[in-house]
Amino acid sequence: MSETQNQSAEHLHGPEHVRRYRETGGRVGHRWREGSNTLILTTRGRRSGQTRDNALIYGRHGDDYVVVASRGGSDQHPGWYLNLLKSPDVDVQVMDERFTARARVATPEERPELWALMNREWPHYAEYQTRTDREIPVVVLERV
Repeated sequence: MSETQNQSAEHLHGPEHVRRYRETGGRVGHRWREGSNTLILTTRGRRSGQTRDNALIYGRHGDDYVVVASRGGSDQHPGWYLNLLKSPDVDVQVMDERFTARARVATPEERPELWALMNREWPHYAEYQTRTDREIPVVVLERV
């Protein structure tokens, strides 16, 4: 990936991040800030039923993908997380590969290892946790 693509991807957010990721098969947008990698998670809106796309930092644990519902340390869960609680069948795109996955919240037993993994991917998660009283969820995406 060229330096220009890396630089432009660092400033991508929200729908623009998703759009550029999709139209380039992840060549722009997969590599994001501070060396982190992102995927596109598609959930179904819990009220609207409409699909919702989000670019999220991810880690790998075996064959599974792991994401964190941090919302920057807000006291509220992100919408995508609330959506997958109601409808755990999701679509995932990593680079140009798309697949269906089942989302689940990490168990209390596996959470410490996965939280540590994700803090290596994005060290700001630990800081985000200090901003809120809610335990920030770690979500496992298991390919179907």
